[in-house]
Amino acid sequence: MKRDDLKHVGHNIILLGIVSFLNDLSSEMIMPILPLFIASLGGGGLAVGLISGLRESIASILKILSGWFSDRTGRRKALVFSGYLTSASFKLLLAFSTAWQQVLIFTGLERVGKGLRTAPRDAIISDSLPAERGRGFGIHRAMDTAGAVVGSLAVFFLFWSAGLSFVSIILIAAVFSFFSLIPLAWVKEKKAKPRPVSLGLGLSTLPKDLRKFILVSSVFSLANFSYMFFILRTQDLFTGKLAVGVPILLYVLFNIFYALFAIPFGSLSDRLGRRTVIAIGYVLFSLTALGFVLFDSLAAFIILFALYGISYAIIDGNQRAYVADLSSKRLRATALGTFHAAIGLSALPAGLMAGLLWKIAPGFTFLFGSLVSLVSAMMLLSPFLSAGRSHQSG
Repeated sequence: MKRDDLKHVGHNIILLGIVSFLNDLSSEMIMPILPLFIASLGGGGLAVGLISGLRESIASILKILSGWFSDRTGRRKALVFSGYLTSASFKLLLAFSTAWQQVLIFTGLERVGKGLRTAPRDAIISDSLPAERGRGFGIHRAMDTAGAVVGSLAVFFLFWSAGLSFVSIILIAAVFSFFSLIPLAWVKEKKAKPRPVSLGLGLSTLPKDLRKFILVSSVFSLANFSYMFFILRTQDLFTGKLAVGVPILLYVLFNIFYALFAIPFGSLSDRLGRRTVIAIGYVLFSLTALGFVLFDSLAAFIILFALYGISYAIIDGNQRAYVADLSSKRLRATALGTFHAAIGLSALPAGLMAGLLWKIAPGFTFLFGSLVSLVSAMMLLSPFLSAGRSHQSG
């Protein structure tokens, strides 16, 4: 690869990281207060589960279609831009919700933007640093999560010190989301010839090990219910402003540990192998969820939210990198779209199951997550998924 190409490779990952930083700053000003906003509009645990599941699942089919369309046309950047613009627009409308059912609609449509952008954006990242995909995705996830840290600190300041309402905070967050579009102007898209790839043919020709891993990651997605249940779990310990302020600070802690460990664990997977590192993440998530069953003190929650952040740092970027490893360059966006769609479709039953179990007892929700994530780790390390090549370039 030429020196100029390397320069553009670095710029692409950094620029997409800045986009994600600003967009996540916006999103994470909303996310810590979203379950509390839903509750203020009359929504209970089942409403939280429905919203958290549907907001991921509603866009899942778009993740396949946008990945396929990106591979077929050779265009990625336009889809990424339209996705971020769609999300910003519906974040703005979210501020005007007066019932939890409206939150359900607007957050679901906001996720349509994620469905449009995720697979083509991940394909750009994958193509930009093919020899060190784990590191590339780790850098991107770290910058994304750094935005989450700043955003969640900002919402704490705006709520605790400035005394702003949930609606005012969401409006400010929407403005930051529109600013995230600006760095996309300088992203360099590699020219690719349009490919006559049929959607059905593209999915059927995905490698067998990749299809098996997508199944395993979908099973884990059933355990990986929304962070909103973790927020609600901690809220039970406090009253007044502390019932909002402390969960936000714990969410900040989660994001700090996520950001700190995303790059190290991405680099570790480049050396040690993706399967082993991802399995470690599944087991750590299982232990963390179990901790929310066994403990209910502030000191315990501080440790558990830190472990929650580390488990995400291990799993999130490395799952994407492993999908890229197992796919061919010709169908990389299709493969990433299929992966994101599969775990997104799993989010709806995961959210509904978590919500139904929450109505019985909150501990049942976390116990379910612990057991299913442990099963996912065993599936990943079992002969079900053959070792294959841990780093398949293509």
